[in-house]
Amino acid sequence: MKPNFTKAQRLVTGISSLLLRFFGALSRVQKQAILLLVDVTLAPISLLLVYLFLFPTTITLGMLKAGLAGFLVVSVITGALSILLGIPKIKLKAYETLGALKTLVLATIAAIGLEFVRKGLGTGLPVSGIFLFVLIFVLMMISTRFLMLRMLLAVLRAGKVRRNVVIYGAGNTGTQLAAALRAHETIRVVGFVDDSPKVQGMTVLGLMVYEPSHLERLVRKYDVDRVLLAMPSAPVVRQSAIVRDLVSKGLDVHTLPSFAQLVGTEILVDSLEPVAPGSFLGRAPVAGLQPDADTAYREKSVMVTGAGGSVGSELCRQLIRYKPKRIVLFEISEIALYTIDRELSARPDTSGIEIVPVLGSVTESRLVRAVMAEHRVDVILHSAAYKHVPLVESNPISGLVNNVLGTRTMAEAAMEEGVKRFILISTDKAVRPTNVMGASKRMAEFVVQDMARRAEMTDFSIVRFGNVLGSSGSVVPLFKDQIAKGGPVTLTHEDVTRYFMTISEAANLVLIAGGLSSSRGPHEGDLFVLDMGKPIRIRDLAERMIFAAGYTVKSAEMPKGDIEIVVTGLRPGEKLHEELLIAPGMLTTPHDKILRAQERGLTAVEMASALQELRAAAAVGDAVAARAVVETYVEGFAGVTAAVVRRG
Repeated sequence: MKPNFTKAQRLVTGISSLLLRFFGALSRVQKQAILLLVDVTLAPISLLLVYLFLFPTTITLGMLKAGLAGFLVVSVITGALSILLGIPKIKLKAYETLGALKTLVLATIAAIGLEFVRKGLGTGLPVSGIFLFVLIFVLMMISTRFLMLRMLLAVLRAGKVRRNVVIYGAGNTGTQLAAALRAHETIRVVGFVDDSPKVQGMTVLGLMVYEPSHLERLVRKYDVDRVLLAMPSAPVVRQSAIVRDLVSKGLDVHTLPSFAQLVGTEILVDSLEPVAPGSFLGRAPVAGLQPDADTAYREKSVMVTGAGGSVGSELCRQLIRYKPKRIVLFEISEIALYTIDRELSARPDTSGIEIVPVLGSVTESRLVRAVMAEHRVDVILHSAAYKHVPLVESNPISGLVNNVLGTRTMAEAAMEEGVKRFILISTDKAVRPTNVMGASKRMAEFVVQDMARRAEMTDFSIVRFGNVLGSSGSVVPLFKDQIAKGGPVTLTHEDVTRYFMTISEAANLVLIAGGLSSSRGPHEGDLFVLDMGKPIRIRDLAERMIFAAGYTVKSAEMPKGDIEIVVTGLRPGEKLHEELLIAPGMLTTPHDKILRAQERGLTAVEMASALQELRAAAAVGDAVAARAVVETYVEGFAGVTAAVVRRG
């Protein structure tokens, strides 16, 4: 229903609309010119007021003519210094202290010029008039800008619905936030709420500080629907309790960090990463490795499967610097594809690079062949996979079809369409796997090794690495989220360890492998592994993250700690320790941190049998039979075929 406006209200709204269009049409230079004109005009007006104040009854036209030089001097000095000091460039809502100080400097210098005129030519002013001019001029400059800001805000707010909000916390962050929102067109702060009795009942920035028990009355009185929680120094557990209480009252709660946290001088958990994920590696990050990729990717058509995933999207970002002719983004998730396509298309350095988003599954043979043929794909970076261990364990058919048969579909299409390079991204969970996800990735490696032996034009290779810090589903974002909520941090086992690398390292390694494999020629089926140092104990990682966020670990020894670590037990198929190699022995490469492994795959007959049996099991949705295939062909896999399968 439209609101009922009176004639007066409609008139005010109409005038405001006209003024808003007028101000909106002004360029920045025009707005600065208006402010400069105001400054130049106020100077002689201030001097005239000085004459009227000092000589209210005896001032004559002759006296004003005698002081004409003074009027001209203050006008010229004011105009020149105003431009020099940049006063017209200061926005009205940002004027405040800096603007006032510059105005004082301006008035003082103008007064010095006026004094020289007074002594040289005579203006009829006593010395006291010079000081009075400074006072009046500064007051008029400040008050004029204040009135202009009030008028502008009134125009902007006319006819707009303003949201009334309450700030929870009257400390530094709360008061700075209230000061920042005073000039907002659509937000009105109606008061503070604070737990501390020391500030309750006080007035801060013209706003009353209430007890939390008065919040419901404020909500009803001012129709408040949003609370801004500005208590960054409060313990996270306390903040979580406040948020839960406010949400239970039907309020929308937004938590703000302190301004010191935003510039990095205080620890911030809720809105920003406490520290860079790479600082948890326990080793120096692998940096400065420049892959021999100029010839591998420059002016080539590169297809990235799983392009919207953590590693896939980083691959796309790093590919840009090699100026490929085209990047084909192949992704099954619509939102992930939309996100990476939008990001890359908006980057200025993608100029001249064709970005092609393709929505589809790697198991769709007709689609992948059509895409490769249409876009004349030269290189495929195959990172598409279901990788979440518990989910794949519960959905073995889906995991095996996507990770194994999908890889086979992609590899066969690559070979048939004449793709020059095919690089499979694998995982340390493929080494003697104890879960279906790891076994599916090992079988995907078998697929690539088999295709490498049969390929005449396509160079097939594999890149294997450990867990990627900060990727979706990894422990770092999980622990960060748990810490932000006040805990507990969940750990599957006290002694579980993992190899870790950053997303940047992972993408860099894949591109390096592409360059290295291009120098080796076809038929090799190289398997590249990063020297990742020693594995990291996950409990140590959890403790480091808790300490980095500014908290302590709650335990039997420290019952007053902030965040508790709870051991939940190993999940189905989860290993205590991961490995990077099946057999000992590594070959070096031109890069110190990149090694080449030599591992036996399946024979051509074994590979054909494995794929046939897997397809048969998938066709009828027989999860037990699918697990049996994996047990038969994957070394070290000890899946339990008799286990209860929740979903096939």
